Amino acid sequence: MKSIKGVLALLALGLMALLPLRWAQALGKRIGRRMYRQGDANRMCRYTRANLQACLPELSQAEREQLVAESLEQTGQSIAEMGMSWLWPVRWSLNTIRAVHHESLITEGIAAGKGVILIAPHLGNWEVLNLYLSNRYPFTAMYKPPRQKQLDNLIRRMRARLGTDMAPANVQGVRKVMKALKRSEMVGILPDQEPEADSGIYADFFGIPALTMKLLPQLAAQTGARVICGYARRLPDAAGFEIFFSEADAEITSRDLQLASTAMNRSVERCVRELPAQYQWEYKRFNSRPEGEKSIY
Repeated sequence: MKSIKGVLALLALGLMALLPLRWAQALGKRIGRRMYRQGDANRMCRYTRANLQACLPELSQAEREQLVAESLEQTGQSIAEMGMSWLWPVRWSLNTIRAVHHESLITEGIAAGKGVILIAPHLGNWEVLNLYLSNRYPFTAMYKPPRQKQLDNLIRRMRARLGTDMAPANVQGVRKVMKALKRSEMVGILPDQEPEADSGIYADFFGIPALTMKLLPQLAAQTGARVICGYARRLPDAAGFEIFFSEADAEITSRDLQLASTAMNRSVERCVRELPAQYQWEYKRFNSRPEGEKSIY
C-alpha cells in the first residue's frame, strides 16, 4: 500500500511538472528563502551554515551569510526542477541545455577502450546531467538506494525512462559497473555521499577529514578507465543549463588509496569552487568524524 507521504510526493512532483521552468525556479527560490528565514530552526539552513563556516573560512561573515542564502535558493530550485527533470518529455528537457563544454573528454575515453568514470558531485542540477548523458551514451549510474522502497521505485522508474541503467551501491551494483567499463561504456558515481564506515577512508575535503568512498578510486586503479568530472550549471533568469566536463586530478588512479581518495575529493572541491552557490551544502558531509574529533554540527 502506498503511504500518504508517498502519494503526496508524487502529487507534488506532478504539479511541479506542469510549471514552465521560469515558474518552477521562482517557486524554488521562494522555498529557499523560507528555509533561510527559519534560520537554525531549519536543519538545512543550519547544516549549510555549518558546512560553509568549516569549508570556506576565508570568507567574511557577511560574505558567508550571503552564500548561505544563495545556496538555499539554489537548493529550492533543484527541488522544484524535479518535475521538469523526471516528467517532462525528454526532448523538452534536453532543450533547456544551452551549451556543453569539453565533451571530447568522454568520446576520447570511450574510444580508448577502457570506459569512462564520471565524478558527478551534487552540484548544479545533476538530474539534467544524467538526462543528457543517458540520451547520448550507454550510461550506468551508481546510487545509494533510499530506505523508503516507494521512493526507490520512483527513482528507478523515472531514470529508467531516460535510458539510465541504475546500479545500487552493493556487490551486484559493482559487478554491473565493472561490466559496463569492460564494454568501454560510461558510468557515473556521486562521490560526495558518506559511505558506510567499512567502505570509506578519511580523506581531506576542503582541508577537513571526510569519510570518503573507496570504490571510485579503486575502480579507477583496477580498470584504467578515464576519470572525468561533470556538472550542469543552472543559468540565471531561467535561461536553462550549461554542462561542463573536466579532467579529474591525475592522482585518482594511484594504487595508494589515501592518495587517490584525497585526489578525488580535490577534484570535487575544484568543481565546487567554480560554482559554490550551487553545491549541496545542506548535506552533512562531515557527519562521521575521526576518533576524538568534535562534530561540526
